[in-house]
Amino acid sequence: MGVTEDALAAIESLDEREQFTYQATADIYGMSRTTLSRRHWQVQGSREGQAINLQLLSPHQEEEFVKYIIELTERGLPPTREMIQNFAREVVKKEVGNGWVTRFVERNKD
Repeated sequence: MGVTEDALAAIESLDEREQFTYQATADIYGMSRTTLSRRHWQVQGSREGQAINLQLLSPHQEEEFVKYIIELTERGLPPTREMIQNFAREVVKKEVGNGWVTRFVERNKD
């Protein structure tokens, strides 16, 4: 777990009658009081969560897409970059750039 998760776990483990301050807890864990309170109130998510939300395909869609590519490759029809781009365009119903294809291939090297 990271520092933020440790601090949040410490807050959650307190009895509801126990008093705490975000500043004191943030000082203990060496982090920003603002970040801690925003994460505790779920106003601000993690960077990893934000990155997932910004992806063109959801993690499930991407997983299914990879399975489809593996299936094509096993049949002897490995898709080209253009084919990957066209498949993704059909799924999301909007234009998919070359940069997305590059990032997709990098994320799914295996």
